[in-house]
Amino acid sequence: MSGKARPVPVRHGLLTPGVALLSAVALAGLAAGLYRFIFGLGAATNLSNQYPWGIWIGVDVASGVALAAGGFTSAAVAHIFHRHKYEALMRPALLTAMLGYTFAVIGLMADLGRYYNIWHPVWPGMWQGNSVLFEVAMCVMVYLNVLYIEFMPMVCERFIGRVGLPGPLSRLNTPVESLLRLAQGVLSRHLAVFIIMGVVLSCMHQSSLGSLLLIAPYKVNPLWYTPALPLLFLLSAVAAGFSIVIFESLLVSWTLNRKPEMRLLTPYSRFALFFLGVYGVVRFSDFFIREAHTHLPGSGFAGKVFLAEIGLGIALPFLMLLSERVRRSPRLLLAAVGCVVGGVLMNRVDIFLVAFRPPYAESAYLPSLSEILVTTGLVAALILAYRVCITVFPVLHDGEAETAEVSGPAPAPPLGRTEPHEA
Repeated sequence: MSGKARPVPVRHGLLTPGVALLSAVALAGLAAGLYRFIFGLGAATNLSNQYPWGIWIGVDVASGVALAAGGFTSAAVAHIFHRHKYEALMRPALLTAMLGYTFAVIGLMADLGRYYNIWHPVWPGMWQGNSVLFEVAMCVMVYLNVLYIEFMPMVCERFIGRVGLPGPLSRLNTPVESLLRLAQGVLSRHLAVFIIMGVVLSCMHQSSLGSLLLIAPYKVNPLWYTPALPLLFLLSAVAAGFSIVIFESLLVSWTLNRKPEMRLLTPYSRFALFFLGVYGVVRFSDFFIREAHTHLPGSGFAGKVFLAEIGLGIALPFLMLLSERVRRSPRLLLAAVGCVVGGVLMNRVDIFLVAFRPPYAESAYLPSLSEILVTTGLVAALILAYRVCITVFPVLHDGEAETAEVSGPAPAPPLGRTEPHEA
């Protein structure tokens, strides 16, 4: 941890016009989700036998998991490679990853026809060791638990010595306090084990997500289909992980009227530059070695989308990040890493939706209103959950706070009591 900065709960008004708008979007998504669970996939979606997945897989799951990669990339840099000065970026990255995977699982449940069987992969009698999807399911489930364990130090730090449950629940104060102290003691000695587990599990399922489409070589557009999909998914997730940490830090700074942490973000952006370069070299090499460029002329809409993905998601941000001026400017850096994040999001949507060409399809897939509402609702709910968490738990460092509203750490209220928010 650098300097005297320390993580504290953010004191900022929770009820704002933006929060009200996000709440309305989240409620609309909740209503659409209830409609799907009550009336089924056929009534709520435009999915069919030809298009068995839609934006819930392409956006909510595949893109959400890729953009949550900041958790394991920041943990690897700070703790495995001992770049401890970046620990200030690790907590918000872990929170984003935890929420990202949580909402990805919720989106996956909406997409499963028999969502109530989602627990099947954990039952040994139903294990299928030859299935890539089984590996993805197991890795995501275990990693989600690892993320909650990694988040526990923030919970302990927030409530140890402040447990004060009201009324009849007050008899639980001592046991809860003891459990928190026990968890803090255990995690302080063994947290490194979970960090290493998180990095390994992430590398496994990020690459395995790319393996899912290897069984459909004749259904995926050759501009995207390659045996190197697992490696490309992993490299793009790593590049997106470093970029999303910067992107999120800058957005949070501006929305909460804090000073951007450029003393950390500028050198940290070199990681995004390096891994974006590695991803670009591997992808371009694979593209020309397998002569996929011969499919580009006459490829129509898919070709234009492919060129947009390459140009805006790889080439443009790489050239921008090469400039020291861009890396030192909050606005330009936000634009550069925003292109990386958008490019990886576009890549996942392209591969699962644009590039997928099922035979015998009578018409193209377009998401229904319910599908769109569920997806936008999940995104809005994730942002709301992030905002609530940073006001309750010590996630962000106070070293860069500079406004009157962020005047310093406030005494934490006892567990179970409501802290009054500023209007």
